[in-house]
Amino acid sequence: MRFRNASVRAKVTALIVSLACLWAFAAWVTLREGVNLLWAATVNSGVIDPSEPLLVELQRERRLTVSRLGAGTRDLDRAMRDQRTKTDALRAEFESAATGTVVEFAMDESLRQRLAEVKVQLGRLAAARKSIDAGKSDLTQAATQYNTLIDSFYRMYDSVAEFDDKKIAEDGRTLSEMHRSREIFAREDALLAGVFAKGGFTRAEHAEFVRTAGVFRYTLSEALQKLPPEDRASFDAWLKTAPVTRVQAMEAQLIRYDVAMDPLPVSGEEWRKSAEATLSSMQTVTLAGGDRLLERITPVAIGVIVRLVLAGGLGLLAVIASIVLSITTTRQLLAQLKKLRDAAHELSDDRLPGVVERIGRGEEVDLAREAPALDFGDDEIGQVGQAFNTVQRTAVGVAAEQAELRRSIRDILLSLARRTQGLVHRQLTVLDVMERRETDPEELKELFRLDHLAIRMRRNAENLIVLSGSAPARTWRRSVPMVDVVRGALAEVEDYTRVTLMPMGEVVLIGRAVGDVIHLLAELIENAVSFSPPYTNVQVSGQLVANGYVIEIEDRGLGMKSEDLDAANERIADPPEFRITGTARLGLYVVSQLAKRHEIQVVLKASPYGGTTVVVLLPQELVQLDPTPEPQEGGGRERLPRRQPAVATAARPATAENVRTLRSARPAPAAPPPASAAAPLPRPALAPEPEAENETETHKPPAEPEQEPVAEFTPSGLPLRVPQANLAPALRDETPTQPDLEEDDDERSPEEIRAMMGSLQSGTRLGRTQAAKMMDEQSGGEA
Repeated sequence: MRFRNASVRAKVTALIVSLACLWAFAAWVTLREGVNLLWAATVNSGVIDPSEPLLVELQRERRLTVSRLGAGTRDLDRAMRDQRTKTDALRAEFESAATGTVVEFAMDESLRQRLAEVKVQLGRLAAARKSIDAGKSDLTQAATQYNTLIDSFYRMYDSVAEFDDKKIAEDGRTLSEMHRSREIFAREDALLAGVFAKGGFTRAEHAEFVRTAGVFRYTLSEALQKLPPEDRASFDAWLKTAPVTRVQAMEAQLIRYDVAMDPLPVSGEEWRKSAEATLSSMQTVTLAGGDRLLERITPVAIGVIVRLVLAGGLGLLAVIASIVLSITTTRQLLAQLKKLRDAAHELSDDRLPGVVERIGRGEEVDLAREAPALDFGDDEIGQVGQAFNTVQRTAVGVAAEQAELRRSIRDILLSLARRTQGLVHRQLTVLDVMERRETDPEELKELFRLDHLAIRMRRNAENLIVLSGSAPARTWRRSVPMVDVVRGALAEVEDYTRVTLMPMGEVVLIGRAVGDVIHLLAELIENAVSFSPPYTNVQVSGQLVANGYVIEIEDRGLGMKSEDLDAANERIADPPEFRITGTARLGLYVVSQLAKRHEIQVVLKASPYGGTTVVVLLPQELVQLDPTPEPQEGGGRERLPRRQPAVATAARPATAENVRTLRSARPAPAAPPPASAAAPLPRPALAPEPEAENETETHKPPAEPEQEPVAEFTPSGLPLRVPQANLAPALRDETPTQPDLEEDDDERSPEEIRAMMGSLQSGTRLGRTQAAKMMDEQSGGEA
């Protein structure tokens, strides 16, 4: 499975390696015959050839030694000394030739062991001679010592490597058997030399002679049967020579001889002459057979050389040609595949995204130019290239259709969102009119609830606008205090009563970012409220830092896993392309788009309280220090819309009564609260100027500020609302009902609440009327 998945280069390399290994095996099979031939020639010239003359001289020395011991003479005669001298000289030549480096390398382990055995036996020859000369060895012991030495030579011959040609190897073994048969006859001759020297057989010696003669005849007959025809003729002729026939006749007489009879039927001189002639002629015929064997080996050697040249030389050329062809073919194949791969990458990485982006921008795209055909030839790779051209054109066409479809969907979303936004603004306008003329507190409370739901619907419509890639139409021309920005975000959250607003500092947000920051904070606060238990609060705080302004939103929920936090942060930092599928977390996508628009950093992290903390870093170019903490007449700051919940500052959460009172009141201008006020009322605000025609919501500017009475507090620390406190003097009831300071807000009677709401409604209307007059005067002056 791994090789199947390997690269083309690896597969071709494996093919080349296997081809080289196949050539090496074939070359070695052929080369081995040549190597055997070379090693055999080396061993023959370095070991066999020098050993044969030494073996003959050892056989002669054995005969002279046995003959001297049979005669009972201990003194060394001249013939014995000359023979030993010849033997020692040939021994030195043999040991010198057999210890060469080339010969050592040519011998196998078996031949090396047999050669070492021969050298050991030759080393014992001097001791055997001394023992014989000192009379410590008799005839039989002396013959045994020489026989042991000579047997080591024949064992060495048996270890010589054979040829791979079976016929030649068989002929070589046959000649070796003939040579061994000659050694048996030489032993027979040495035994008879001793017998003739002492003048007769012992029974043991006669039995040994009969056994040796029988072995000689048997081995000779077996060897003659195995000889090839050309060698058999020469050996048949040798058998018919006079010395051989005389030896056979004398052997027959000596075999039939009775040891008790006297004298011997054959003379020693007659036997010696015939035996020497037989041994000499047998050696000559055997060597001639060896020469003929070498002549038959020559064609075999030539054939080995020819096969070696063919398998080694031509095979090597074929392997080299195959390797060159494989490499060039592989390079061409890989080059075409690389071209095809690069084309595929260019299509997937550059062309398709570019086509999709241009179509998304509404540009016309020429598919024939964007997906040009690739020419790879007419071979198999070319056919794959043609198929890829078809796939490429289809892919570009489908990508264009998909991009057009996504653009159409975004346009549909934008159209629906704009329509919904216009309807919501009209709904808010209708609600505003109804709130102004409603005096019933219960009905007014329900209208305020509808007002709050409409604001949330407006945010959802703006979400669709953001998803479609456009910007909402709500904008501000001037800076807005940061606390009003956060309050504006809370106005778009359903569970705003669970939000605790900490002091935000005297900081203002520039107008061009107010709408998007409100939207971004509303999404994050909504998420924090939704994913935390209903009995917990969400805390919002802000402060200036070195890189800008930081707003932290912390909930007390179950929190998120580390991998989910990482995924959410990555999604916000690098927002993906919006698709219809995979929209489980649209809020994060909206936040990421809004943050990317103003280079705002949004990071989610684990809260030490067990929930999640969202850190929103506004860059320095979006925030400014507020030089005028409270707005003055004709000031340069704008205020947020009136539709916002009443949230508690200074870490005090909003209660139901607190929220209902502040939520139902229309934003009337007020003087700065005294230092003793722990929780100031929400500031009135100006509405943004709509940039789109379908955004119809309008708001009235604040009226002239009036003096606000000092706030009183309940035992729980909440501000105590005073009925008719903000009404114009002409509308105030001369006998207002002032609740007891120790009475809880929840225990007010319906009449008190109705009177309070009516007073607030009247004051709000008066304040809006005065504010409208101020705006008209300012407009007239500017004109």
